[in-house]
Amino acid sequence: MSEPIAWRKENAVSTSPMPSMATYTDAMNKFTKSAKGFMEHVYLLQEAQDAYKIALATSASIHDSLDASDQALRSLMTQMEQVINAHLGEATPDKKKPEAVKVEPIRTNGESTASSATFLP
Repeated sequence: MSEPIAWRKENAVSTSPMPSMATYTDAMNKFTKSAKGFMEHVYLLQEAQDAYKIALATSASIHDSLDASDQALRSLMTQMEQVINAHLGEATPDKKKPEAVKVEPIRTNGESTASSATFLP
């Protein structure tokens, strides 16, 4: 049996090379090597995601704590200012100008700070 003429023309005109077993084998080897290499380190992605979630949760907790502490400090400072203003208002009937106060931080054991008032003339 002879092949139809149209089939022979298509084969003759085709410019793409026929796939070879060598090309397939080379591609499979590259894929296998790359996939194995990736799988050996994919656990790092999960570790990174877990650490990221912990960092975000911890950061939010620290922010909440600092915000609450800041609010408590502001409230205490407001109370102190009210007491000082009330006290200075009663203690100076002759309208003497109050002395300036300079507040300097004092470090104890390198951990926390406390304030020390120094009166300036």
